[in-house]
Amino acid sequence: MAETHVQTAPIEQVDMAASSPWRDAWKILRKNKLAMAGLAIITFFVAVALFAPLIAPYPYDQGDLVMKNKPPSKEHLFGTDYNGRDILSRVVYGARISLWVGTFAVMGSIIAGTILGLLAGYYGRWIDMLISRIFDVMLAFPSILLAIAIVAILGPSLQNALLAIAIINIPTFGRLVRSRVLSLKEEEFVMAARAIGMKDARILFHHILPNSLAPIIVTGTLGIATAIIEAAALGFLGLGAQAPEPEWGKMLSDSRQYIQKAPWTVIFPGLSIMLTVLGFNLIGDGLRDALDPRMKN
Repeated sequence: MAETHVQTAPIEQVDMAASSPWRDAWKILRKNKLAMAGLAIITFFVAVALFAPLIAPYPYDQGDLVMKNKPPSKEHLFGTDYNGRDILSRVVYGARISLWVGTFAVMGSIIAGTILGLLAGYYGRWIDMLISRIFDVMLAFPSILLAIAIVAILGPSLQNALLAIAIINIPTFGRLVRSRVLSLKEEEFVMAARAIGMKDARILFHHILPNSLAPIIVTGTLGIATAIIEAAALGFLGLGAQAPEPEWGKMLSDSRQYIQKAPWTVIFPGLSIMLTVLGFNLIGDGLRDALDPRMKN
């Protein structure tokens, strides 16, 4: 009996890594030259902050009155301030403070605002009314004035400035998450989860929240830029970082009376604030274009 040989066709290797929204967003983001420029700026300042002890030529609080208000030179590339301290060293260490304040203030706002927004949007009724009215009251005040009031009550310090910035930005994320929850909780996948008896906490954190991450990330990235400006404003008013901490806003405040005699004392800290904020704004705009389905072709 003749044997029948069945020849099977070779199976082609298939890429099992399914395309995900985040991977697609990264592909779009990489094509955005302005977003990549913003990412490069942020990466540069993060590297400066991380390696500040290796980059700074002098201790940031080391002064020499004989060398005060000296223009940029080989010994002091950015010049010196009114106390003879090296401005380059203070700008480098100031990157740590500004990025730390901006990042952690926004993270605190995101956590608190997300929790409140989830509760308000999902449960509604008196919970939504109470939380929404709190947000309305907070938004009725200009953000910087509310931050000044909070720091004035708690006392001027960098930590209190961070807390104030986090508090004033909670309504922004709370209202954003609330609006997302209101639109998502009527979707079929949420209604199906309710029908099978899934607990509210699981529905909120495993179904609704993951589908709300895109606008939170975009708003958070842009919020870091705003938080850095707010921290600089509080520092300029003497309500943020205290001497001898090299916070950029505080450096501007301390040197404003020397702006004509020694303009380099305000140029370099001001330029650092501008570039950092520009970087976060560019990457934030790029993320918005990449993560918003309406912006995709």
